[in-house]
Amino acid sequence: MTPAETIVQKQLDSYNARDLEAWLATYAVDAQQFELHGGLLASGHAQMRARMSARFLEPDLHARLLSRVVMGNIVVDHELITRNFPEGRGTVEMLCLYEVSADLIQKASFALGQKRVPAL
Repeated sequence: MTPAETIVQKQLDSYNARDLEAWLATYAVDAQQFELHGGLLASGHAQMRARMSARFLEPDLHARLLSRVVMGNIVVDHELITRNFPEGRGTVEMLCLYEVSADLIQKASFALGQKRVPAL
């Protein structure tokens, strides 16, 4: 496993453990998260902590890795995320593009697929 892949896997494992501190430790202090080809979602640990605190309380939160591509310091994950949406438990596909430098995620961009919530 490359150093870039190793830190992204630690990030995924921490996400699935809902361990906010371990998850933040995989990101540079001044890391940024973006919508793919879009706006800034969070900049730095304080904003990332605020953004993810509520999500990590979701009882069904889980990211299943469907595929991964590694090219040097770039890691692209295709994931199926299980979440607790306001309308119920469901899933959403995500493409997650991570740029790694100095063994930390410096920048991440996310593309969201269609949310799927089964009818009751």
